[in-house]
Amino acid sequence: MTANNLTPLPPPAVSTLDTPEFAQLLATLSAEFAASAAQHDRDGSFPHPNFERLHEHGLLALTVPRVFGGLAASLAQTRKVIAAVAYGDPSTALVLTMQYLQHTATPRTTRWPPHLYRQVAADAVRDGALINALRVEPELGTPARGGLPATVARRVPEGWRISGRKLYSTGIPRLTWLTVWARSDDPEPLVGAWLVHRDTPGISVIESWDHLGMRATGSHEVVFDNVLVPAEHAVDVAPASTPPELDPSLLLWMSVLLGAIYDGVARAARDWLVEWLQTRAPANLGASLATLPRFQEVVGQLDAWLFSNRILLDAAIAGQAGAGDASRIKYLVTTQAIAVVEKAIEISGNPGLSRSNALERHYRNVLCSRIHTPQNDTILVAGGRAAFAAQAQAQVQPQPQAQTSAVRAA
Repeated sequence: MTANNLTPLPPPAVSTLDTPEFAQLLATLSAEFAASAAQHDRDGSFPHPNFERLHEHGLLALTVPRVFGGLAASLAQTRKVIAAVAYGDPSTALVLTMQYLQHTATPRTTRWPPHLYRQVAADAVRDGALINALRVEPELGTPARGGLPATVARRVPEGWRISGRKLYSTGIPRLTWLTVWARSDDPEPLVGAWLVHRDTPGISVIESWDHLGMRATGSHEVVFDNVLVPAEHAVDVAPASTPPELDPSLLLWMSVLLGAIYDGVARAARDWLVEWLQTRAPANLGASLATLPRFQEVVGQLDAWLFSNRILLDAAIAGQAGAGDASRIKYLVTTQAIAVVEKAIEISGNPGLSRSNALERHYRNVLCSRIHTPQNDTILVAGGRAAFAAQAQAQVQPQPQAQTSAVRAA
């Protein structure tokens, strides 16, 4: 039984998500999104047409459970979709990733009233409705580093009144549902997610997103002014003293999908460079730059990094990397993705930094991989602490007693 007390249907014997026809669809969508990505980047506009196309093919409900009409995609299948979309337009892929993670996580929780998730899922299947978590605040920054939210949900006879301000609300121009991280006004506050419909009175959007990269994500500021929601919309809350529940499998999903976004950016940058080297033929050379060993070596280095990324993501999906290694997967894949684009910029010179070429946009986009939770310092510090803790534990373990001379003689 699922958390919503409904038994999911068994998966089909052969999923349409694994067919050559579906792979061709992804390639088509990737090319379409790439054609408009530069314009959306220049003016910071939200790529609404991309989401209409995704909904047309049922892809906004990719990770919605089948019992609710979704496609119930596996992590491997979802990674393929995100990789293809990111190759064309990573801003679209980031909003899509948030949608997929929300629908992957929500059915697992036992706190949501069943009919509320059923409504959210039905909206995604029928209308292509998007959902995302709104967590970051001006005073606190990222909640992953601790602290209580300044956004407050006050108890009222009708339910809750929510007031507060959220930053970096990815996808807000098209979101239908918001899971708002807040605290209650109780003496011992409840902390967690309140489900809010985007059209609820009292919500306003300040179009403040003017970023270096991922400019088409519409990650604007959102203000909640005494927003009323029913009592049951406190869908995932617990006392502030309760340790957070971390779902290891969800952390793995997040690391793989975020890694797939920026690996997709790096692959687009690599392909731009290869084409440019093949077509760039200086007069003094009399041949393309692709004929020179120096440039061949660089492309070989890029392909080695991308090969490493593919192996890491494949291993994570195949269960060959434990859930505890999820953050390391994200760190390694995104670090190597940045290295790919930086090397392409270095070797191409001025053309690579020209606004008329895609490479400088890929560079700005790939740098944004560093801002996603968990951030690099958190990943590495946690890894270092774990190493020292393991060493200390090994030192206090009882050692086998030395054999006596009689035993040795025997």
